[in-house]
Amino acid sequence: MLENKYEKIYWDNSQYVMGIDEAGRGPLCGPLVVACCVLPINYQNDDINDSKQLTDKKRRKLFKKITEDAHYYSIKIVMPEEIDRLNIYAATKKAMDELSVSTNIHSLTITDAMPLGRHGVIDMVKGDAKSISVAAASILAKVVRDSMMEGYNVLYPQYEYNRHKGYGTKRHLELMDEYGLNKLYRMSYRPCKERQLKLF
Repeated sequence: MLENKYEKIYWDNSQYVMGIDEAGRGPLCGPLVVACCVLPINYQNDDINDSKQLTDKKRRKLFKKITEDAHYYSIKIVMPEEIDRLNIYAATKKAMDELSVSTNIHSLTITDAMPLGRHGVIDMVKGDAKSISVAAASILAKVVRDSMMEGYNVLYPQYEYNRHKGYGTKRHLELMDEYGLNKLYRMSYRPCKERQLKLF
């Protein structure tokens, strides 16, 4: 069970908490997905945890439950062009910053280790393993990103995106060498820079 240290403090004062997390900072291609979630006060669901600790089936079931129950949620998609223009850290921070002010119903924002430099924001290391609000956001982001990569797999089946989701696995690097790079790749990332660009 998550400790929910800050949720308990704010919920006891009838104040809402927003959690923010992302999926896709590390992959070589595809979008960065950033999500925020404001759960009802005193919300409980022992199944909600860091998305990386859950099976795909469990995440998708929880995605439906979270989106039905959430007091508020929002999801931002950051495409490779924006990541290359800003760099991945700045792109993540910008998206989280925008989500943190996308509503004013909450009194506290918790990010997963991303300092936003604003009053009322806590950057919590391993927040998705400590805060139900951040964990819920992590599930939303992960399910949306995985679904997008599975959609890209239909467009570009030769890259096997449904298997590696864009991460730099040995197999993915082999496929990049064989087929070149398409418009989904992050050209600012070293493995992409090192390979010849081939647009489809």
